[in-house]
Amino acid sequence: MARGKSTIRAVLIRLVAPLVAIVVGLGLMNASALAPMPKGTARFMAHTAVSQQLRQNELKGGECLARYMAPPLHRFLENTLPAIVEAGRLGADLVEVDVLPSADGTMMLFHDAELDCRSDGHGPARAQTEAALRKLDVGYGWTANGGKTFPLRGQYRGTMPSVSDAFTARPNGAFLFNFKSDNPQEADLLAAALKAAGRDPVAHGDAFFGNGPPVERIGRIYPDAWHFDVNRAIACSKSYARWGWLGITPNVCKGAALIVPVNRTGWFAGWPNRTIARMEAVGAQVIITGPYDGRSFNSGLDLPEQVKAIPPHFSGYVWIEDWATLGALLHPDRDRRTAAQKAATEAALKERRASRAR
Repeated sequence: MARGKSTIRAVLIRLVAPLVAIVVGLGLMNASALAPMPKGTARFMAHTAVSQQLRQNELKGGECLARYMAPPLHRFLENTLPAIVEAGRLGADLVEVDVLPSADGTMMLFHDAELDCRSDGHGPARAQTEAALRKLDVGYGWTANGGKTFPLRGQYRGTMPSVSDAFTARPNGAFLFNFKSDNPQEADLLAAALKAAGRDPVAHGDAFFGNGPPVERIGRIYPDAWHFDVNRAIACSKSYARWGWLGITPNVCKGAALIVPVNRTGWFAGWPNRTIARMEAVGAQVIITGPYDGRSFNSGLDLPEQVKAIPPHFSGYVWIEDWATLGALLHPDRDRRTAAQKAATEAALKERRASRAR
């Protein structure tokens, strides 16, 4: 009987020992503490500069986003020169802007393909000349109460800037350019604007992203500038979340970007240090984004507690949705808000949290 038990025990040991060794080996292989300490510090990207926030929990896709504006806490508006300057003043490392061409080939800053939602214009933005676009009121369509009032209407008439205007407003800081179509010719037009301004995107730390052809084209024009395809970045994230635990860095991540939602860091093997080291080894950048809600990866951080969740030695990029609030948190010496504005912000943050818990 004793011999039988010993035999069973020996068999179990022979079966379990390799599994234990594998688990221990994988644990050591993916241990963040055993990875090199990342060099540098986190770099913060201000989405559309300093912008109005949206009621994210109400969005379903395809809506006029300007009609989902949250009650405004400031008077700045996305993709405008005052917002770009304010984002820089609050310490943004990269200011993200949306670019599209006018009918006569000038690269302008505007989010939508159509003018009807955000502005008082009508039809495709690309069908209008630069002169016509410059006459529009880009704050016309923004409302926080279903169209009862329009708090920015009339304040942003004639303020749609060109890319060249943005360079003048922020001559030394870096931009993150978002291509708003799949047309590679828009990369050529942006490159022409950069060259006309005498701006070297590599020297300035500028970066580019979007979908497919324009990103590929800008990468050929400026191979040393950071550029990434959004769909490929999402594919990299999903693939690494699956295979990274085996020590595999998927081919799709090479030269790409890894998107890490702030509430899903546990998906990524070796987070943070080992993950960063693996991405650096294949020329990929790491971007921390806002919480993943099961639908998309395209939101940024907009709550103070999300910023506090960033690892202390993180050296990648952080996508910020509400730079007016979080920039002031990160750089309190630059915070010019009044006591009343700070109180309004705290109330808005409380509502933001509550809306996501419903």
